[in-house]
Amino acid sequence: MLFSSLIFLVFFLPCVLFGYYVIFRKSRRFQNYFLLLASLGFYAWGEPWFVLVMMLSICANFMFGLLVDKFKRGAGYADTPLGQKKARAALTLSVVFNLTIIFIFKYLMFTLKNINGLLGTDIFVPKIALPIGISFFTFQAISYVVDIYRGRGQVQKNLLNVGLYISFFPQLIAGPIVRYETIADQIENRKESFDLFSSGVCRFIAGFAKKVFLANSFAVIADKVFAVATTDYCSVSFAWLGAIAYTLQIYYDFSGYSDMAIGLGRMFGFQFLENFNYPYTSRSVSEFWRRWHMSLGSWFRDYVYFPLGGSRVNSKGRLVFNLLVVWFLTGLWHGANWTFICWGLMYFVLISAEKLTGFEKRLSQISDTSVAGRVFSHFYTMVLVVFGWVFFRSDSMGDAINYFSIMFGNSNVAFFDKFFLGYVKENAWYLFFGLLFSAPAVPKFGAFMKRKFGDGNAFVNVGFAVLYTGAVIFAMSYLIKGAYNPFIYFNF
Repeated sequence: MLFSSLIFLVFFLPCVLFGYYVIFRKSRRFQNYFLLLASLGFYAWGEPWFVLVMMLSICANFMFGLLVDKFKRGAGYADTPLGQKKARAALTLSVVFNLTIIFIFKYLMFTLKNINGLLGTDIFVPKIALPIGISFFTFQAISYVVDIYRGRGQVQKNLLNVGLYISFFPQLIAGPIVRYETIADQIENRKESFDLFSSGVCRFIAGFAKKVFLANSFAVIADKVFAVATTDYCSVSFAWLGAIAYTLQIYYDFSGYSDMAIGLGRMFGFQFLENFNYPYTSRSVSEFWRRWHMSLGSWFRDYVYFPLGGSRVNSKGRLVFNLLVVWFLTGLWHGANWTFICWGLMYFVLISAEKLTGFEKRLSQISDTSVAGRVFSHFYTMVLVVFGWVFFRSDSMGDAINYFSIMFGNSNVAFFDKFFLGYVKENAWYLFFGLLFSAPAVPKFGAFMKRKFGDGNAFVNVGFAVLYTGAVIFAMSYLIKGAYNPFIYFNF
């Protein structure tokens, strides 16, 4: 079930809000149980048996959390070498258990196929369906046990509260990855308010509009171009248009879904951390990754990079190794395909080069001193980001290499063609607004309106209310018409 689907908007969400605020409004415990039941139902909507995998994860990590807390802080174990040793063993078992689940469902087929290809063996490769969002809820399960070990959240003695944390439907299938330390206190002690609820509604509508109007429109262009590039004639300009369209599609698709998730969380009193901060305004590749999918970046930083030693190591070789591990895992996390691994390793090379040579600092210096420097830094960053998305979007390394050859005119193709001109003309407004809203135009406009008319001005409030209402009506009409409505991160 997608947030941008009619069944969610017309039936599921209104029913959950009614149950939460009307039927169970007087009991936090029953509100939590109701949200857990709704979340499991949400997850089971498409493939009911997948919910058994999640329930196994919930039960196992609940037990691991209890064990870690017992050995780390329990009577007879606290601050003793034996207690610390057993706590580390329980933590290790929990990580192995969670990684085993994700390996079996996401990477086993990929591994066996590559073994057969490399060694010429004929090992049977089972067909295993991928549970939706397994990468997200598995990382949250790991976060739960690790944060208990680190003392960054109270252990949950109630299994159903652990279930709510891992399965909470707003961030279940596409993030943001909510770490336990962020939400530990909110499970029992969150505070709902009208202001928080209304801000959640506005945030949800903004994300909904991004998804329906922009991401879905760019998906039509990108899907067409990438399909043509592998089977038929494609001009240089058409290939670049497809790469740029996919660059915009994946941003509005994923950031729109994150906006909807953050907004839904606020409707129920939860406050999640931000996941995007206008990444396409970045002036270095390192800055891009500080702004893109921030919950994933911070997860790998705090749970992999820092434990390995981070950048505070004695040699450049160790720093490079730490970065290699993080970016290899980042690529692999996105999917069992060499294109994702190559995409991750591309960023390893670029970010390592920026750190080791001081190039990022020089880019920052020239950006601060001249317009030309800002233009160069931004152009350098975005060209590399677009190249990265070609790897990410391609079905195979061969398709990616072929696409790059077309982009650089190495296939004896024309530079312009009628398809490029036709698609640009037909989608000119979408491209304009896609580029405009990838920068902080809306926040700056809001700040301007507050300065001009004052905070809380009735005219401004009515204007924004009309804008949000119109966005909902038009977006719903797109869905009712059966407009194209794919979702990229649904597969991860």
